[in-house]
Amino acid sequence: MCLFLFSLVFYAWGEPVYVFLMLFTTIFDYIAGYFISKYRDEKGKARVFLIISICVNLGLLGFFKYSGLLVETFNSISGFSVPLPAVALPIGISFYTFESLSYSIDIYRGEAPAQRNIIDFGAYISFFPHLVAGPIVRYEDLAEQLQNRQETLEKFTSGGRRFLVGLFKKVLLANNLAILADKVQYLGNPSTLTAWLGALAFTFQIYLDFSGYSDMAIGLAGMFGFQIPENFRYPYISRSVSEFWRRWHITLGTWFRQYVYIPLGGNRCSTIKNVRNLAIVWVLTGIWHGASWNFAMWGAYYAVLIICEKLFLQKWLDRIPAFFQWLYSFLAAVIGWVFFSYLDIGKAFGVLGAMFGFAPGADKLGVYSLVTCAPLLIIAALCSSTLIANWTERLRKSGTPGKIVWSLGFICLFVMSMTFLIDNSYSPFLYFRF
Repeated sequence: MCLFLFSLVFYAWGEPVYVFLMLFTTIFDYIAGYFISKYRDEKGKARVFLIISICVNLGLLGFFKYSGLLVETFNSISGFSVPLPAVALPIGISFYTFESLSYSIDIYRGEAPAQRNIIDFGAYISFFPHLVAGPIVRYEDLAEQLQNRQETLEKFTSGGRRFLVGLFKKVLLANNLAILADKVQYLGNPSTLTAWLGALAFTFQIYLDFSGYSDMAIGLAGMFGFQIPENFRYPYISRSVSEFWRRWHITLGTWFRQYVYIPLGGNRCSTIKNVRNLAIVWVLTGIWHGASWNFAMWGAYYAVLIICEKLFLQKWLDRIPAFFQWLYSFLAAVIGWVFFSYLDIGKAFGVLGAMFGFAPGADKLGVYSLVTCAPLLIIAALCSSTLIANWTERLRKSGTPGKIVWSLGFICLFVMSMTFLIDNSYSPFLYFRF
């Protein structure tokens, strides 16, 4: 009860009105889950309640997140001037909608029991550590922990350390990288050097931002005795695009695989249908990230790469040295983030043209940005690899001097992060700003 109430307070702090939408989702899917479970042996009736649950949840998500995009697209095609709906996007609706859907579907499949206690179910939907930015936690993963978990000092301290790592990634690295990335976007027509610096800054920023939030969520959940799934496993060390997506936003990929890809037939079908299934999943994955056609383009871009890897490219990659496999994967990610970061697809292609030589090679801003921001980019690259994580883990497991250094490091992370949160005009990377 306490966790549920404080999660609602946390959500209402940012969304005082849409907290009622979350409560509606909670009550509606609790009732739907009850009837799906009740009629589980009568597949016809259970399917009706499942379909109602899916339609209501996707209907709410579609209205609040995509109605503006659909009306705008309709106006541009038809020439009409239908007013755009003035609807604010509720915080976290993409995440808790998918979690509600997983609850109903898992009950229908017999993979999870229906929750009899609406307070526990409400705690699952509104669980504040991962509510805003994930991970997406399937009900099956949290059902047992809602009833049986144990809070310990070891879990609390371990969760606190994980939270500090995420806070460091988000506040001290991602927020400062955003300054360079935003500056390049503001320019409009960057040189080759500036375009690459902006693309690399965004590449590291979005990873440190998303994985930082996930680290904080996993850490906070651990402090309360919960264990929720990992969401990022150093994706930039991947040697293929397929591997990249096994390491990036893992819970989202798992959700689409379990509830879209496999029901469509997965890879247990003809090659043409498998290509169709992959295309559908990746376009939906792109659109899930935002209500703009550049996200669909980004998803389609990955669909093409992954389909090519499935059909023939992976065989070629396996024959070349590991470094070139990594280089291909990393460059594919950098190019993908250009489509992701520019809402205007035309501008995205313009930046790609600049990156690959269709612009002046360098300008004063590019050289200045390289000199001033290179240390920050190097630190971000190291934090995006396994080098620092492996080094700190060895330090933690070493003798007393190493543990002292390791502990002092976390204290420094805490002090710097809190200082920046209190006064964001301060930054330990102030030297790199321009």
